[in-house]
Amino acid sequence: MSDLVEMEIRDHVAIVSMRREAKRNAVDRHLADAIDAALNRLEDDPDLWVGILTGTRMVFSAGSDLGAGGDNKTERGGEYGIIRRQRRKPLIAAVEGYALGGGFEIVLACDLVVAASDVTFGLPEVARGVLPTSGALFRAPRGLPLNVAREMILTGERLAVGRAERLGLVNVVTEPGGAVDGALELAAKIMENAPLSVQACVEAIGAIVGDGDALGWDATKTAIGRLSGTADTEEGVRAFLEKRPPVWTGR
Repeated sequence: MSDLVEMEIRDHVAIVSMRREAKRNAVDRHLADAIDAALNRLEDDPDLWVGILTGTRMVFSAGSDLGAGGDNKTERGGEYGIIRRQRRKPLIAAVEGYALGGGFEIVLACDLVVAASDVTFGLPEVARGVLPTSGALFRAPRGLPLNVAREMILTGERLAVGRAERLGLVNVVTEPGGAVDGALELAAKIMENAPLSVQACVEAIGAIVGDGDALGWDATKTAIGRLSGTADTEEGVRAFLEKRPPVWTGR
């Protein structure tokens, strides 16, 4: 579809691959638009029944491109073209390497997760003086036990795939390099069933578990407001870009 996103169709499956590896698949305006276009096609084409979203062998996504100034929202998908998307087609995250920050929030926005055995997940925002803004503050506690979600959010430490599988976040673990193949096997099991029944289930589950999303987005907006313009937020971002440890002041 573009030099940033490849879309491969296999039978009734759309494999959407982020291809901005030089920037660790960090999402800017152009990548968000490309993801959005691919997922729009998945939703709108009646011959496509299941989607797989993946990155490259080295990285799923490092989240937002800090140089893009937060310009990554689309009309149908919201942040990154996916975070606020209303979907009917099942979407499987096929994760290799790592999914950090907004990259992990992309994973949380999918229905099922297949991950290679060497994958790590993480929400490192507090180490940069900011916070997760794309749904992790309320979706991580849904996908993980509450205290594990708190641990990820408050410490910024990474979560290994083995622990993520034991806790129910990851559906299938594969050998490194095998996440897409594992996702295709899972998609094949889904496609043994009536596609319209599957779509009705995806839509209903989305409505049920997403019932509290409005509260979650309001709370996230309030939290962002508390950090806006603070010295620590400015220092955290500056230190990250300068590749040095931040010096916090609590102000």
